[in-house]
Amino acid sequence: MHILIVDDEALARTRLRTLLGDCEDRESRQGREPLRVQEAADARQALEVLQASRQMARPVQLVLLDIHMPGQDGLTLARALCSQAEPAAVIFVTAHAHHAVDAFELDAVDYLTKPVRLERLEQALLKAERAIEARSALAQAARETGAQLLIQERGRTVRLPLAEVLYLKAEQKYITVRTAARHYILDGALAELEERHGEHLLRVHRNALVARSALRGLERCDGGADGETWMLQLHGVPEMLAVSRRQLPAVRAVLRGEALPQA
Repeated sequence: MHILIVDDEALARTRLRTLLGDCEDRESRQGREPLRVQEAADARQALEVLQASRQMARPVQLVLLDIHMPGQDGLTLARALCSQAEPAAVIFVTAHAHHAVDAFELDAVDYLTKPVRLERLEQALLKAERAIEARSALAQAARETGAQLLIQERGRTVRLPLAEVLYLKAEQKYITVRTAARHYILDGALAELEERHGEHLLRVHRNALVARSALRGLERCDGGADGETWMLQLHGVPEMLAVSRRQLPAVRAVLRGEALPQA
């Protein structure tokens, strides 16, 4: 994994490097590849490192990001990363716990508070690894299919490869389109999208379509009007989606790898 540490305090960067070294020692004993670690003292340096890594075809995959820094803060930098075509995953590492909500709204993989414990960092790295693998698989699928959604955003048209879409959820007059990196807003109808892209999208609820390749697992929750509800786990994102009783057999079939007739 190629990791970039972004923190204005040299001691904090050194501390993280030491912890990453400890993680690497454990991984090397399991036969895993060594980590590649770089540092930046502020957002400007971070963007320079990120750009250089892409030009060298060794892009940074994970950013360990402080929040309070001189100049552009970590939250602003994370927003800039979200706008990139294939953004690096982000784990916030900060002394301030009250920014957690803002961080997860930016799709952060995890949020660590200083001083960071080794075990907590290892957990976060495992989560980042899973997220990176999911994004990589989606990016590969996007290169293999030509299907796209046209998103109107801030006066411009974005061509979003359908293979990058994890789910679409109808909310009031619009559809929320979720990718591993961010959300988009689409003006349209779920029924039309389901009819057009049924080989890629699966209906899981009257208000939601999910990429078949993104299905990860089902979780039963007690309660609700009928005594139980089922929630769908997806690759690449932490949130879960409700599955209706009517669509539950189809979801289970896809998770088992069974073919379904196209609508």
